[in-house]
Amino acid sequence: MANVMDTLRARGFVKQTVYEEELYEKLGKESVPFYIGFDPTADSLHVGHFMQLIAMKHMQDAGHKPIILIGGGTAMIGDPSGRTDMRSMMTKETISYHVECFKKQMSKFISFEGENGAIIVNNADWLLNLNYIDFLRDIGVHFSVNKMLTAECFRSRMERGLSFLEFNYMLMQAYDFLVLHQKYNCSLELGGDDQWSNILAGADLIRRKEQKPAFAMTFTLLTTSEGKKMGKTQKGAVWLDENKTPPYEFYQYWRNTADADVEKCLKLLTFVPLEEIYALCEFKDERINRAKEVLAFELTKMVHGEEAAVSAQNQAKAAFGGGGEMPEKVIPADTKTVVGALVACGICKSNGEARRLIEQGGVSIGEEKVTDGNALIPDGEFILHKGKKVHVKVVRA
Repeated sequence: MANVMDTLRARGFVKQTVYEEELYEKLGKESVPFYIGFDPTADSLHVGHFMQLIAMKHMQDAGHKPIILIGGGTAMIGDPSGRTDMRSMMTKETISYHVECFKKQMSKFISFEGENGAIIVNNADWLLNLNYIDFLRDIGVHFSVNKMLTAECFRSRMERGLSFLEFNYMLMQAYDFLVLHQKYNCSLELGGDDQWSNILAGADLIRRKEQKPAFAMTFTLLTTSEGKKMGKTQKGAVWLDENKTPPYEFYQYWRNTADADVEKCLKLLTFVPLEEIYALCEFKDERINRAKEVLAFELTKMVHGEEAAVSAQNQAKAAFGGGGEMPEKVIPADTKTVVGALVACGICKSNGEARRLIEQGGVSIGEEKVTDGNALIPDGEFILHKGKKVHVKVVRA
């Protein structure tokens, strides 16, 4: 069995581990049940989840069994990691709906069939009926408050105030790992590096309570070379749901990746062989655009299918006129309507021409056709289309 840790290291995933040599040996000689947790805080996964999905597939392809833990119980508390405020709590019905949406999207990446087919579990099944006194006696006894307060996820909240509700989160996540260990022989938890304290707590709990091996591994966070989280635009998150982020916008997000970030994204988010990635990213001049096209096409194909990827690529090529960046126009800040934007961008010479073009069905903003010349333009930047050949990125001054 090929050792998946070699693959994950070579592609830049691994950030922190514990008992690394022991884990490496285990991954190389047996099928290891592992889990990754997902909080069902929306009805779609987004780009921030992408690395976990890809890592899960690398693990499964190497013979290991994925356990997808939906945080239906912990979502009712809220994870304080990376937060300066308190998360809003959701109803059981909302969480259940989000879980169904997740399953559909995950099936594009992970196989749910076969000997190491993935399974989905919901921690609400064991957390919602816990006896609090029993939990404190059985689990709480293994946690030091002094040690917990040194964790980054808590320290960053101490000045603004950390509720006791959120303080329980680490115990709950550690308990998840223990339950999965007992039920499915799960011995490895994976996640983003902002979850290091919580993941480590789970592995430590199993080793203390069960006297059995348990491991933690975190991945580098998906950030730009400037340290900013990827997956955000002025409109908000880049979603995997085509109704939230249409395939063309999804493609364009990756096509516009900064030169310095293309190689990293190809390694972390696609299955393009490393030798091919190095060849694509060898040049740092305009030839890097080919690498961006491969990145955008591969990711769009994985999420939306090959037909949507080909369509988005063709639309982009028309927009770029064969390969350059999409033209950008800065319009006056007081521009309000689509008609005004068409004139300000130079697409139309007059308001009358702009109105006629809209009436003929020749104008779209993003993926939506414009039918009313008095329609207001979106806040922030947007893509304005005239037919199939003129595409402009519009930015307010």
